[in-house]
Amino acid sequence: MSAFGRRNGMGGMGQGARPAFGVAKPLKGGAGDKPAGAPPPQSSAPVPGGEQFPPIPAADMGAPSHKNLRDDAMTRLADRANAVHDNNSDQGGFEASIHKIKEQVLPRLLERVDPEAAATLTKDELSEEFRPIIMEVLAELKITFNRREQFALEKVLIDELLGFGPLEELLNDPDISDIMVNGPDQTYIEKKGKLQLANTKFRDEQHLFQIAQRIVNQVGRRVDQTTPLADARLKDGSRVNVIVPPLSLRGTAISIRKFSEKPITLDMLKDFGSMSDKMCTTLKIAGACRMNVVISGGTGSGKTTMLNALSKMIDPGERVLTIEDAAELRLQQPHWLPLETRPPNLEGQGAITIGDLVKNALRMRPDRIILGEIRGAECFDLLAAMNTGHDGSMCTLHANSPRECLGRMENMIMMGDIKIPKEAISRQIAESVDLIVQVKRLRDGSRRTTNITEVIGMEGDVIVTQELFKFEYLDETDDGRILGEFRPSGLRPYTLEKARQFGFDQAYLEACL
Repeated sequence: MSAFGRRNGMGGMGQGARPAFGVAKPLKGGAGDKPAGAPPPQSSAPVPGGEQFPPIPAADMGAPSHKNLRDDAMTRLADRANAVHDNNSDQGGFEASIHKIKEQVLPRLLERVDPEAAATLTKDELSEEFRPIIMEVLAELKITFNRREQFALEKVLIDELLGFGPLEELLNDPDISDIMVNGPDQTYIEKKGKLQLANTKFRDEQHLFQIAQRIVNQVGRRVDQTTPLADARLKDGSRVNVIVPPLSLRGTAISIRKFSEKPITLDMLKDFGSMSDKMCTTLKIAGACRMNVVISGGTGSGKTTMLNALSKMIDPGERVLTIEDAAELRLQQPHWLPLETRPPNLEGQGAITIGDLVKNALRMRPDRIILGEIRGAECFDLLAAMNTGHDGSMCTLHANSPRECLGRMENMIMMGDIKIPKEAISRQIAESVDLIVQVKRLRDGSRRTTNITEVIGMEGDVIVTQELFKFEYLDETDDGRILGEFRPSGLRPYTLEKARQFGFDQAYLEACL
């Protein structure tokens, strides 16, 4: 008997011949079903599947065949491999001519203007003062401008003197969420989750470096060859990172994360498609019921936006302290005190870390402590705050999933000098954290809340979690937009007791089921 249930040598095969098991016999119309004396079939060629399973022609199938899908994928790979990219932005003719004339007008303009007096004026007042002087300089240079060109030149000159030069136009565009300057000749922007090359150039490396210094000097930071890295913020709360040569090989690099002037709420995130209605209700109750929440996600996934939206649910009567490296949180509460770290001075002394501020915040009678982002041993200080009467504390950290988030918190605490066994660290995390909210930026540029997970407790030396909601990928449209569904797990939430203390237990249970 062979492994396939047929005796070797049967069915007309010779002794030792290999059995033919590749083609199954048809279930109907076989030799046993033929009436006596029936004529033999006209063709001896086998019909795949017999009469019961006739072959399906490829043209009748609704979905493309596997071969077509494979050919399409290979074509896209070949196109990407053979693509030639232009890495330099090219300004349009009008903009290029304005900037070219600006280089001739600016030195003569500075000879006629007192910089200290100009710094005290607003942009509108300065524009009124500059208009006759610009006309005078243009007359000297024998350049004739129409009204549109004159206004454009005035704006460029004022941005150069009081603002951030070529960056001003990008900063004033509400559709742009990120600005990435890679040296004087290349600037990328992000619009609606997609990166694109901007028509923005700087005069040279020195011009770009001066603008970078102007940005960081506004918040008392510095950037030079001895301190080539700097974090700063703009007046509207936008976050700025600057890195200069010799660390940056293509010249000064500036990364700006812009924030919406209008505060984002959970209802707005729901309307954007970032979460479902039930998830929105769950997060509202979590914020109002003083649950300890950790928001996890990758770079640019919307962690800070989610934290700002959650803060809307904090009781106005509570005292909230925020602690960040560069202050970017914009809480919507009346009793809110932001704290910011301080880098070391030229002698390498005087640095104030997040851990120092967390310890000091405990002496400032906070109701909640919110950390912009935890990166190291200050995670232990936050857990201590969560577990010592400061319920409702929140933070963000970088992780790809809720389970990885817990692992990262353990690792960050162990990176410090705290001599505590791993089991004790895991137990403190399990007792402190209530919810993990996982946010993600998908490949189509959309930002979704992919998981809401409860931390239940310990089972042995493993932290036990329970998933309340999960985003399930379903399909993709022709224009590349990802379709999915936010699915509740239908489990009774473990944090229901906290919601009951605030009278939200029934609404919380209905939202999760």
